[in-house]
Amino acid sequence: MDTKKVWLVTGASKGLGLTFVKKLLATGYRVAATSRNVQSLVATVGEASDVFLPLEMSLTEEASVKEVIASCVRHFGQLDVVVNNAGYGLIGTLEELSDEEVKANFDVNVFGSLHVIRHATPYLRQQKSGYIFNIASIGGYTGGFPGFGIYCATKFAVAGFTEALAEEMKAFGVHVSVVYPGYFRTDFLSGGSVKTAATPIAAYESARAVEQAHLQEINGNQPNDPERAAEILIELSELPEPPVHLFLGKDAYQFATQKNELIRQTMADFEALATSTGIVKS
Repeated sequence: MDTKKVWLVTGASKGLGLTFVKKLLATGYRVAATSRNVQSLVATVGEASDVFLPLEMSLTEEASVKEVIASCVRHFGQLDVVVNNAGYGLIGTLEELSDEEVKANFDVNVFGSLHVIRHATPYLRQQKSGYIFNIASIGGYTGGFPGFGIYCATKFAVAGFTEALAEEMKAFGVHVSVVYPGYFRTDFLSGGSVKTAATPIAAYESARAVEQAHLQEINGNQPNDPERAAEILIELSELPEPPVHLFLGKDAYQFATQKNELIRQTMADFEALATSTGIVKS
């Protein structure tokens, strides 16, 4: 492994991001890590050094993102791998969530990631090498979870622009992957990483049941190991031909397989009707 590479990990003060940073440093890589509160990074990982650079970044402010990426390059002299990890969950039905709540989730999960991409790609493109990991969710591939529609929509957006970015960067030798994690045992479902609707509607019983299952039953009992997730991303970063799509965890594979089968069956059932669209010559 080329441990001289420099990784930039966003949303690194907790959850998968923090695990990534610790694993990368333990493996010997150089790491720039971002958080809304740089002191949380210093407290959990350490002060700035020749191998670690904690940076405070406001993901929704493009000028802040641009300066952080420039600071990373000034400090280490290069940038090789970007992990677009920062984001938060939002639980609430489409009727319940206000325009403000929805836009805030898109601002962080979608437009924040785009800010990072916009200002990291010039470095990767010019050096004709590098890797961008966009961390989505299995909810970015299948959205059949009541109360998670908006969050899933943000992650579907991440998957969509990742596919395009992968094609755009091919000519420059830069790899791009969208990662769809299942449930990993982190503090994502607690500690401020998930917000719920400010004005819930009692009639949405199924959404409330799913919400409570996530916050009370699934939280702390997730089946997947975040340490292994970090190891897998490191392994992928060294492959000559990594995948554009990566489903991470047996549960992610299960959900994706169910979605694939549903689409396959629906296409087969309605093929004759849906393909009867051609213009008939008179």
